[in-house]
Amino acid sequence: MGGGERIRHRCEVPEEYAGMRLDQAAARLFPAYSRARLQGWIRAGELSVDGATLRPRDPVAAGALLAIDTLPEPAETWSARAGDIELVHADAQLLVINKAPGLVVHPAAGHRDDTLVNRLLAAYPELAALPRAGIIHRLDKDTSGLLVVARTLAAHNGLVSALQARDIHRQYAVLVQGQVTGGGRVDAPVGRHPRQRKLMAVVPGGKPAVTHYHLRERLSAHTLLTCVLETGRTHQIRVHMAHVRHPVVGDPQYGGRARVPAGCGPAVRDALRAFRRQALHAEKLAFTHPVDGRSLEFTAPVPADMMQLIELLREGAGQQ
Repeated sequence: MGGGERIRHRCEVPEEYAGMRLDQAAARLFPAYSRARLQGWIRAGELSVDGATLRPRDPVAAGALLAIDTLPEPAETWSARAGDIELVHADAQLLVINKAPGLVVHPAAGHRDDTLVNRLLAAYPELAALPRAGIIHRLDKDTSGLLVVARTLAAHNGLVSALQARDIHRQYAVLVQGQVTGGGRVDAPVGRHPRQRKLMAVVPGGKPAVTHYHLRERLSAHTLLTCVLETGRTHQIRVHMAHVRHPVVGDPQYGGRARVPAGCGPAVRDALRAFRRQALHAEKLAFTHPVDGRSLEFTAPVPADMMQLIELLREGAGQQ
C-alpha cells in the first residue's frame, strides 16, 4: 500500500441529525467504521466539520460538511486461520463471498479465531492493512449469502461511499410466518431494545431504517418474500418483519415459538421445529465496481437447509 493512499470521505449532515453529537452523527453517516475509530479521527482533527476540528461530544448542525482525510491503519490485531471460503467473484480490487449460515463475520467475545475475517486473513494477508479487514457490510451469524470485501484502499473508499449513498443493491430471500397479502414498505427507526440490550427494536429516536418487501410465494401458513434493503441497520429485516407481525421463520430472537400450521403432516411439523436459524438469505448483490466502473451483479442460490424447508411447506400447502 503506497504512502499516498488515504481514506477520504465527505458527507453533509441531514436535517434529522441536527443537534446530534458529532461522534453519533459520524457513526450513522460512516457505518463502515467503528465509533471508536471515528472518535479517534475526530480528536486527531482527521474528521473535520466545515474544515474545523471539534470534540466528539460537540453538536452538529444540519448541512454541516463532515470530511474524513486520514491514513489507514489496522483496526484490530486479528489472527489468521485457514478455513473454507466460497468465492463468487475475485479481482485485484475486491472479493464477493457467499457466506455459509453459522459463520460469524467479525471476531468478538466467544468467536476470536473462527470467523470469516480469520479465514480471509489466512487467504489474503494484505487485508490486514485495511479497516475491518476490508469488509464493508456484515451478515448475522445465521444469515447466509453474499458479502463484498475490498482488497485495496481505493476499493474500500469507493465501496464505503457507495454504501453511504445507498448505491449497493442488497436483496434477500425471506421466509416469514403468516400469509402476507401483498408487497409493502416498512419505514421504522431501529435502535437498541430499551430493556434487552443485546436485541434491536423499532424505537423512537432509532436510526432511520427502510425495508421494501415483495410477495414471492404464498404457502399455507407462511410466505416467501423478497426483501430489499434501503438502509442497512443491525438485524433490520428481522426487526422490521417482526414489527409488521410476520417474523422470520426460525428466528430465535425475534420470531417467538415455531408456529405449526393446523392439520400439517409430521414432516412439516418436525421441519419447522428443527429449523433453528432465521430463514434469511442474501441472494443478490449489485453495485458499480469502485475502481473500473463496471456494473456488477451477483446471485447466490438459497442454501439447502432453507430450500428443503420451503419445499416441505409447498408440499404441505398442496395437501390441504
